[in-house]
Amino acid sequence: MKVAIVGTSGAVGQELLRVLEERNFPVDELVLFGSSRSAGTTYSFRGKSITVKELKHNDDFKGIDIALVSAGGGTSLEFAETITKYGTIMIDNSSAFRMYDDVPLVVPEVNPEDALNRPRGIIANPNCTTIQMVVALKAIEDITHIKRVHVATYQAASGAGAQAMKELETQYKQIVNGEKPTVSKFFYQLAYNLIPQVDVFTENGYTKEELKMYNETRKIMHSDVEVSATCVRVPVMRAHSEATWIETERPISVEEAREAFAKADGVVLMDNPEKKEYPMPLDIAGKDPVYVGRIRKDISNPNGLTFWTVSDQIRKGAALNAVQIAEYLVKQGG
Repeated sequence: MKVAIVGTSGAVGQELLRVLEERNFPVDELVLFGSSRSAGTTYSFRGKSITVKELKHNDDFKGIDIALVSAGGGTSLEFAETITKYGTIMIDNSSAFRMYDDVPLVVPEVNPEDALNRPRGIIANPNCTTIQMVVALKAIEDITHIKRVHVATYQAASGAGAQAMKELETQYKQIVNGEKPTVSKFFYQLAYNLIPQVDVFTENGYTKEELKMYNETRKIMHSDVEVSATCVRVPVMRAHSEATWIETERPISVEEAREAFAKADGVVLMDNPEKKEYPMPLDIAGKDPVYVGRIRKDISNPNGLTFWTVSDQIRKGAALNAVQIAEYLVKQGG
């Protein structure tokens, strides 16, 4: 199988290289694409050195079976036709196509079969915060319908890219040295701070990130669930955390919820409050599953349940989810 990565030099592109290798994805030939700035850079894959080609409007995608694209929404929109015109399946990590009616939005643990219906030849990878949440929600939805979700996210610096991670590191060093911290990738200084804004505000006071969680969840789960989110950037390097409150059609016990999470695909139950065992970003960074803990009844709602999740948003929230979609397509024969 001939596979391409578009946007190789970014944080997700680099993770795609690692995930393909770690999971032994059936790649016969790997082609790397990037901007004119990245072209000529070499990366190692399975012991071989591969040179990045400049992404252009030409016939370079002829013969490529799957393209894993993580180069930003503008690039995806501009090059989608070039990538797909010879039958290449484009798995896109940007937000560009997520809400198109003729583009499936897929989380393999939740709605893998949607990937088989792709009129444009494009499959969209959801937002990282949405992926993490719906993997956990699916476990409960399989027991009883979820009517309402309130969620507060605690999003790591790496969600804003590799340069954002460097900026957070630099800010800490600058502050320790008595220097004024550099601020360019975030709205404000992130070191020793929280920023209650991820993406830009919309007319209703929610940010685009928060509305993504509403719209994408309903599309992925084929559900009328109502979702209200508050998304916060936190000074953590890697792995997002989410505090989630759900209202279900019928009451479910903590024991029932734990059992559902324990057997759910892609979920690891880490819920032992007596021993202070619960998921934290420091422990979860670099791991694949969505970890769930702090499970308890919502004392304000008889049909309510609340829990805490942590997941590496570069892996499950981006690169891993894209590769899992590709794995599903291979398994299903396309």
